[in-house]
Amino acid sequence: RQRSVMGFALCGLGIFMLYVTLLAFRIHYPEPEQWVHLTECLTGYGLGGSSIAMFGRVGGGIYTKAADVGADLVGKVVHGIPEDDPRNPATIADNVGDNVGDVAGMGSDLFGSFAEATCAALVLGSSIGLSGGWDAMVFPVAVSAVGVFVCLICSFIATHIKPVKSEADVESALKLQLISTTVLMIPAVYIAATTFLPEAFKLRKTVGVDVLTLNPWEATLCVIMGAVGGLIIGLITEYYTSHSYAPVRELADSCKTGAATNMIYGI
Repeated sequence: RQRSVMGFALCGLGIFMLYVTLLAFRIHYPEPEQWVHLTECLTGYGLGGSSIAMFGRVGGGIYTKAADVGADLVGKVVHGIPEDDPRNPATIADNVGDNVGDVAGMGSDLFGSFAEATCAALVLGSSIGLSGGWDAMVFPVAVSAVGVFVCLICSFIATHIKPVKSEADVESALKLQLISTTVLMIPAVYIAATTFLPEAFKLRKTVGVDVLTLNPWEATLCVIMGAVGGLIIGLITEYYTSHSYAPVRELADSCKTGAATNMIYGI
């Protein structure tokens, strides 16, 4: 639940601030012909998120390692105190560094990726405002917002439908949520596309000067391909990296005969 609060707050605030920024720039660029410049200005939004992520990751990581080494040297080496023992005041600095690097840094990193993906879609589809209006212009933001609601619905799977009762249940619960979220996103994106996009709209090619005439179903198909592709990548990665499946178990079993066979089998 703590992680859910962080994830939903991150995505919600990211979408809210992005849309507020869009509205602020719209005051300066009111005409649809000027919205190309509006989206170009938004590229700084994702850059700011990436900059904060870099400082959080790098700064937090350096602070964590320095505090961890200091706490271990003073505690375990000098005084023989176990690691993270409350009698060692240096563990406070160690925990602060962990929070900065692993929590704040990871959150800002996710925010940067989330904002950059949405801003990139806005930039690539900036010409849609000429034929589709403002609603079509903010369609990428609508897709991200729909995803938040879908994830909110699917989060009840892990809390009410199939709660996690042991460590072994975590993997299956995450897989079930990933699959259910992907399945629910398909009709949700189609509803958003038919609501925000006109029956036919024009979109200029990224390379060249040609103009494409598209419809909401084709835009929905692009989002579906990305969602299903992400699901397939996740499932394949899990198969080759999880201890629940044969590849990792066979690799671990090869360690019984030595490091050489383990390296050969891994390669």
